[in-house]
Amino acid sequence: MITYPSFTVEPWCLRETALNLEVLAQSESVFALSNGHIGWRGNLDEGEPHGLPGSYLNGVYERRPLPYAEAGYGYPESGESVINVTDGKVIRLLVNDHPCDLRYGRVLAHERVLDFRSGVLSRTARWSTPGGRTVRITSRRLVSFTQRAVAAVVYEVEPVNGRARVAVQSELVANEQLPHTEGDPRVAAVTGAPLVGEEHFAQDTRLRLVHRTVRSGLRVGAAADHLIDGPEGTRWTAQSEPDVSRLTVTAELEPGQRLRLVKFVAYGWSGQRSLPAVHDQVDAAVAAAVSTGWEGLAHEQRTFLDRFWAGADVEVEGDAQIQQAVRFALFHVLQAAARGENQAIPAKGLTGTGYDGHSFWDIESYVLPVLTFTAPQAVASALRWRHRTLPAARQRAHQLGLAGATFPWRTISGAECSAYWPAGTAAFHVNADIAMAAVRYVLVSGDEEFERGVGLDLLVHTARLWRSLGHHDAEGVFHIDGVTGPDEYSAIARDNLYTNLMARQNLLVAADLAIRHPDRAEELGVDEEEAAAWRDAAARMAVPYNETLGVHEQSAGFTRFQHWDFDSTPPEHYPLLLHYPYFDLYRKQVVKQADLVLAMMESPNTFTDEEKARNFAYYDALTVRDSSLSACCQAVLAAETGHLRLAYAYLGEAALMDLDDLEHNTRDGLHIASLAGTWIALVVGFGGLRRHAGEDGRPDRLGFAPRLPEALSRVAFTVTVRGRRLKVDIGPASARYVLEEGEPLTVLHHGEPLTVTAGKPVDRAVSPLPARPEPQQPRHRRPAGLLSGDEAGEEPQE
Repeated sequence: MITYPSFTVEPWCLRETALNLEVLAQSESVFALSNGHIGWRGNLDEGEPHGLPGSYLNGVYERRPLPYAEAGYGYPESGESVINVTDGKVIRLLVNDHPCDLRYGRVLAHERVLDFRSGVLSRTARWSTPGGRTVRITSRRLVSFTQRAVAAVVYEVEPVNGRARVAVQSELVANEQLPHTEGDPRVAAVTGAPLVGEEHFAQDTRLRLVHRTVRSGLRVGAAADHLIDGPEGTRWTAQSEPDVSRLTVTAELEPGQRLRLVKFVAYGWSGQRSLPAVHDQVDAAVAAAVSTGWEGLAHEQRTFLDRFWAGADVEVEGDAQIQQAVRFALFHVLQAAARGENQAIPAKGLTGTGYDGHSFWDIESYVLPVLTFTAPQAVASALRWRHRTLPAARQRAHQLGLAGATFPWRTISGAECSAYWPAGTAAFHVNADIAMAAVRYVLVSGDEEFERGVGLDLLVHTARLWRSLGHHDAEGVFHIDGVTGPDEYSAIARDNLYTNLMARQNLLVAADLAIRHPDRAEELGVDEEEAAAWRDAAARMAVPYNETLGVHEQSAGFTRFQHWDFDSTPPEHYPLLLHYPYFDLYRKQVVKQADLVLAMMESPNTFTDEEKARNFAYYDALTVRDSSLSACCQAVLAAETGHLRLAYAYLGEAALMDLDDLEHNTRDGLHIASLAGTWIALVVGFGGLRRHAGEDGRPDRLGFAPRLPEALSRVAFTVTVRGRRLKVDIGPASARYVLEEGEPLTVLHHGEPLTVTAGKPVDRAVSPLPARPEPQQPRHRRPAGLLSGDEAGEEPQE
């Protein structure tokens, strides 16, 4: 999208200089505002035209039956879909009885700006009615980081070329009509009108609606209050009905006069509290917002973001587009998680209905690593949500005949929502992804209370799963059979390497923590025999390897499969899942997304440098990147194995996934994990950030191996480690380490220990890597950054 002429490249904002209705749905996603609890898509204030109207509350969903042609034991009975809750951002405008609909009349100017530092979406427009009366419209919108239940809008209108009679209708509206899309499994299921009215109210400037979902039984409340500033004679009335509560303000305006409306909106929901309780909750929240005022909310928002950027900003010199993209990415990752407060982080955040609003394993593996170093409180919150769903995960494991806990592949409430078990139930790696996210958080934050409580619970129950899911063969090797790894073009595999290595770490750390916290281990029933069984399974874990090829296998026997015929696959047949049956994909050597490459990133000490180089070259030639989760991982391993030009190309793909709408589904919401992947490619890839084992064998020491591609002259980033804020500033030949806050910190630079003290920067030279031939990619799937102008239609293999 950023390539449309109406989008500009600026370091601290996303600016759209003209309205393009062809990409309206995409722009609604990129201009979305959220705080992790409330999500407002970037719809136009007037409500229409729209691509996909959207207002979301984290955790609010509707159940729907999951149909099966042939049911089976253990299949999930119902799915969950995020719903469009009461829309509080609608402010309709009529000018001399003409509705302000930008498809009619003339749009003389239109600009929107999403400011990453203020957290405010601003809009200015000049519009002429079909009758020729021109008005200037300005609005500012925010979803508060500091007052979790609150969002607010300032809306102003003034005539330009003569007297105008204006009417502004501020609404709370439920059960908005949504567009219907079919044929793509990545979009949301249709849930019809999911909200049933329980209460509607309108009096003076105050509005309120309370609804209840039909099947999931969740109660949703929304309230609004207004401040009105207009010329003498300005009047307003309020009215309500079950699905609409409306304040109508009318005024006669001369040029130079304006009508200003400040709208404060508050949301609340519960599956247990009564109607009066939800009613009172939203009324209290909106009253607090009115007391704070717009300027107060905006000041709180800026202060919150100033603190965030001080510890999270990534500076990039040499590519202005990447600089903008990484800040866009970090802003939206923060929005997805900041005030979730023990709720899930959906794959699309709260920016759209893609994937039905479900949370997947990629939150723990892609999003939480970024937040661990930049906003750790959000990580603790997301993991507490997983811990809250532990009873459901234990029940699911019991249903499957397993010990411990089986966390769902996709969910909102904690129940498995995948009707396709080879991709869902069989993707057991999610359990280790959750466990190791808890380990990462504790190691970086030093939160020992979390380790003793939530962390140990998650580690123990997931370790029990692995021990019951796997088995020792006659030679004592531990195998985990019938699982699906990250690559969803392979399913029901034996010894998926990523799954095995993550399970091994899970088992070892669980045994370690049981020793560190014997009282809690006793509470959980962990004895010496069980811990020893975990260690034995980890020590004897199968690690598939093809001796002939000299590469690790993604799963046992994978390298013996027939190769996919890339030469006969036309470019328009990607993504393959929309054009070929899974039966064909499952039995060929074709990789949807980084799997073994991700294993090398997550378990780097398992592989030698030469093994990494051979593995990466082999699997890069098979990986089609039909998932937005892939490019950032490939960027990391390309950088580590010395292919910096290729790493830079993969960085561009991850960074521009939504800004350029690379997968043609940004309309359904942003790819939060790919946005997080922008940080991963820069910090883990070019910064070389890794966790290394300390003297006790625990991977609790940070290391860096910085190297930049020729296209970038500088990358600087900040990470927070156990209360210490460290800035790493990388140039072409050297890196500088600056401790900005906290006690001295010892890190590794290309394997060499160095201690950084506040006020005493440390400079080190960058170590070169041996030159290697650049890996090939499948035909038509070469990253765009490596294509020259005459290669756009036909990508040669090198």
